[in-house]
Amino acid sequence: MERSISIRGLFRISRPINLLLVAFAQGMTAYFLVETTPLGLPVLQDFRLYLLILSTVMITAAGYMINDYYDVKIDYVNRPHEVVVGKGIKRRMVIFLHTVLNFSAIGLGYLVSPRIALINFFAAFLLWLYSNRLKREPFIGNLTVAFLTGLSIYMIAYYYQKSELLVLTYSIFAFFLNLIREIIKDIEDRPGDRKHGCRTLPIVIGFRKTKQVIFVIAFAFVCSILLVTFKINNPVLFIYFGILGAVFLWFMRKIYQADRKTHFTKLSTIAKILMLVGTLSMGFL
Repeated sequence: MERSISIRGLFRISRPINLLLVAFAQGMTAYFLVETTPLGLPVLQDFRLYLLILSTVMITAAGYMINDYYDVKIDYVNRPHEVVVGKGIKRRMVIFLHTVLNFSAIGLGYLVSPRIALINFFAAFLLWLYSNRLKREPFIGNLTVAFLTGLSIYMIAYYYQKSELLVLTYSIFAFFLNLIREIIKDIEDRPGDRKHGCRTLPIVIGFRKTKQVIFVIAFAFVCSILLVTFKINNPVLFIYFGILGAVFLWFMRKIYQADRKTHFTKLSTIAKILMLVGTLSMGFL
């Protein structure tokens, strides 16, 4: 009898490296920016923090699974060697895992706080809607994923009601970098998206105009980070984001020069590294 699931398939469909990055970003936010609970207990001693992180990771994993489920035909064109659904894991098993992970995450969220359960439900629904419909529309899909990335960081400060402005800076940072990365991935995935009737930004307005949109987003990103950094008035943060800004300008130049699929694959990886480096800056505060 054919297996419904393989360990290798499960590993690839859940993107464990990305899940670790999500958990790492939330842990860093709690330890360096929130520091203590409202009762004065060190935040790392609060078991609810770990339930919150675990629930976020589960929803993210479920999001990757449902995305691969709906994208299987597109992936056969864009990255045929990486297709898992129908090969490493049966389609009905993907739906089962997606459902179990989401409901478990909402349950864990409720153990933390009813409002966290509500956010988890909203995030799970939005990820399903994104995979089912929004990602095939221009810009709205990119915006959805970027918003949820920023929200995953901000919800730590929202739950503990501490350091909200400081955490908001990192949420904005994650939002804009992820938005740029999602658009880069759309440029990279044009062949499969076009074949299956997706109306992503590069298909609707063209390759060059999409690059112009990225530059407008980059300008808004720099302005918003500067505004919040000035308001926080922390010299260390200002220097760090200044250095990161110089690297970001180099990154923008690379986007301007890019014109091949391999270029955009590398740029997508660089965006992820920039997010990790940005998260590490929390340690300097």
